[in-house]
Amino acid sequence: MDVAEFRCSVSLSALKLTFMLLFALTPVEGQLHVVGSPQPIVAAPGDDVILPCHVEPKVNVVGLTVEWSRPDRNMEYVHLYRHNREMTDMKIPSYFGRTALFKDGLREGNISLRITNVTQEDEGRYRCFVPKLKSQTKSSTVSLIVAETVTTETPLHPETFQTPDLADEFPSKGGLSRRSRLIPLVVFCGFILLCVAVAGLWFTESKRRKTELASAAS
Repeated sequence: MDVAEFRCSVSLSALKLTFMLLFALTPVEGQLHVVGSPQPIVAAPGDDVILPCHVEPKVNVVGLTVEWSRPDRNMEYVHLYRHNREMTDMKIPSYFGRTALFKDGLREGNISLRITNVTQEDEGRYRCFVPKLKSQTKSSTVSLIVAETVTTETPLHPETFQTPDLADEFPSKGGLSRRSRLIPLVVFCGFILLCVAVAGLWFTESKRRKTELASAAS
């Protein structure tokens, strides 16, 4: 292999490595994520509350399974939506008749759970999960705190609350925004790698030409 072929091979290898790293770390535009509330929902006994959770970007999940469970109770179901209806046979008995999803909201990825007449026993962590969602982030958690001193109720209309932006949800979990911050570093490293490769080839080529000139002069 001559110098020109070697130089071309090294440059192509460096470019391939750079593009592979960029592809691995660059988030796919439009990739789906299940996003819950990073802040706990606080309510008083007897209140009606909404546990916010949605799919970002908006997507119709009417035909998908939506599971709400209690991680602190062996993942028992609080609400199970399957085949376009609620499945009550696997539900925690204390939640019978007290939970519901927003059917119209499902068309826009809103999988928030409404719980009526909350009690102290409802306090804890809740997990919203869409098992057949084509995404690496299919679930999120929401915490509910039931306190005697709370006097205001959580609104029952899903359009009145704001669910968190992905930029707030993923940094603590090493997700989307963290990857985005790595992209400039990867690009910089790839650029340095290319510069080193080109400088090495230039040095080798210069040395070879000097040797040829010296041989020709002698």
